[in-house]
Amino acid sequence: MITMKQDIIIIGAGPAGLSFARAMAETGLNIILLEKQPESVLANPSYDGREIALTHLSHRIMKDLGMWTLIPDQYISLIKKAKVLNGVSPYTLNFDHAESGEDNLGFMVSNQNIRKAAYNSLSGFKNIQIMDKTEVSAVGTDQDKGWVELSDGQRLEAPLIVAADSRFSATRRMMGISTSMLDFGRTCVVCTMSAELPHHETAYECFHFGRTLAVLPLNNNQVSIVITLKSEESETLLSLSKEAFAEDIKTRMEERFGEMELTSELFPYPLVATFANSFHKNRFVLIGDAAVGMHPVTAHGFNLGLRGAHSLANEIKETLNIGGDFSSHMILERYSRQHRRTSAPLYHGTNALVKLYTKETPTAKLARRVLLRLGNHIAPAKRLIMNQLTEIKTTGF
Repeated sequence: MITMKQDIIIIGAGPAGLSFARAMAETGLNIILLEKQPESVLANPSYDGREIALTHLSHRIMKDLGMWTLIPDQYISLIKKAKVLNGVSPYTLNFDHAESGEDNLGFMVSNQNIRKAAYNSLSGFKNIQIMDKTEVSAVGTDQDKGWVELSDGQRLEAPLIVAADSRFSATRRMMGISTSMLDFGRTCVVCTMSAELPHHETAYECFHFGRTLAVLPLNNNQVSIVITLKSEESETLLSLSKEAFAEDIKTRMEERFGEMELTSELFPYPLVATFANSFHKNRFVLIGDAAVGMHPVTAHGFNLGLRGAHSLANEIKETLNIGGDFSSHMILERYSRQHRRTSAPLYHGTNALVKLYTKETPTAKLARRVLLRLGNHIAPAKRLIMNQLTEIKTTGF
């Protein structure tokens, strides 16, 4: 059996894995990323329908990592206002960038362009290696090291293994880390559309009874559509003609955008939220969706993954600066504690919100109306909600 030795092994070269590798690149540590897909796909990912709402904290981290400048300006859209609608009520919870002191509430960038920028940001770092078309068959650790066995018989060893291989992480299971999983029994359908009337850089989150609909502004008067509905109803939606689908969205948005036209295919994703019951074990740590897989309604999935990768990298770099063991239990525990403190309220709060806004009982409907009005009229509550969504005033990064 061939054995390769590294300093850090990252399993999964998605946005979280690539971002963590970039954050560690200038340490000079020898880092290898293991990825199932061919490297050609990492270099030129295809469009998958997902337009990511990035917070100000994510913007700052991506700038620091040299990723932001790799995204052409025409692929970056701004959110300047946001409105939350409840059922057929004309009342809305409103957010405006003017209240935040910033030029915008957030940024819209496609998952495709984020992945491409993350991959390109590693160019020129000879200590970063990507091993593509690779299947992990076993993973484990002992007192001195972590190890990974590949399906082709190779064995890799390193002081630290970082798992970034999706919310359904196989390596997390191999390491015996249990996970709380919430299957919403719903499907998320995403696409892009063009609008006849200007969207004024305004995002809409519409909690209709039985489904939610988000309409997010993109450049050139395009919008990103995010629909969540019962999985048994998704096939009916996916079978609609382009014209019927456009008419349905136009009607649900009460013709705010005038005539609408579908400009991409429809992409369905089953909705399952996950939260690992531990973010680390001996010489093994979880980042990205492998740690926390979020429901998309609050748009915190990638933002939380990027924040966690950044947090872990900072802990390791601080330890390296004082000559410590970067893979020690103390370091991984410190990262885990910090990331759980950040992610747990968001995860459980989002799930509670989703449950409230998908129930159709009289009590739930009353609670929804009350929450929207409280959000508008209680200034501290509104500021808290805005900062959770935009991460404008996040400290410690």
